[in-house]
Amino acid sequence: QVQLVESGGGLVQAGGSLRLSCAASGSISSSDAMGWYRQAPGKQRELVATITSGGSTNYADSVKGRFTISRDNAKNTVYLQMNSLKPEDTAVYYCKVTQYYYGMNYWGKGTLVTVSS
Repeated sequence: QVQLVESGGGLVQAGGSLRLSCAASGSISSSDAMGWYRQAPGKQRELVATITSGGSTNYADSVKGRFTISRDNAKNTVYLQMNSLKPEDTAVYYCKVTQYYYGMNYWGKGTLVTVSS
C-alpha cells in the first residue's frame, strides 16, 4: 500500500505561481512513476504531468512551458511548480503513483487550486 498526501494548493491571482507537493509513504519505490492530474468542476480528470523513475517527463499541452514536475526520491516526494497560472487551471489537483511491477495505481485525496481573474 502507498499513501499520498498533497499540499500547496490555494487561491492565487492569474499570472501567479504555486508549488504543489505530494509526499508518499508506505510501499513506495524510486522505480515507481509519479504524476499529477486535475479535475475541474463538471469535467473529467485529466493528466497534467508525469515523471518516471529515470526522470523522463510528460506534460499536457495546456501546461507545457508553464508547469514543471520534479521528484525527490530520497524524500519520496513529487512536486509541481506552476507558473503563469490561468483561471482555467482552477481544479482539484491529484497526485498519482503507478507501480508497474504490481500493476497498481494509488491516488491522493487532492488539493484545490483556484486561480482568480
